[in-house]
Amino acid sequence: MSMSTLPTTRTTPVVLPGTRAALWLFGTVALCLAAYYFIGVDQGATSVFGNSMYIHEFVHDARHFLGFPCH
Repeated sequence: MSMSTLPTTRTTPVVLPGTRAALWLFGTVALCLAAYYFIGVDQGATSVFGNSMYIHEFVHDARHFLGFPCH
């Protein structure tokens, strides 16, 4: 009976200092909230850029794809 050796791969965990991890977390949350706002909320009276519909028209298809009401 022969024994076969399986290749072993070792994974190295990513170790971040606490402040750097907090900055990554804050940046990720801020980016996600901005995307959520521009895709899901920015329209008409709640628009950051006034009464223009530029952002709304730019993300219109993404809004429908994600199930946000629009019309």
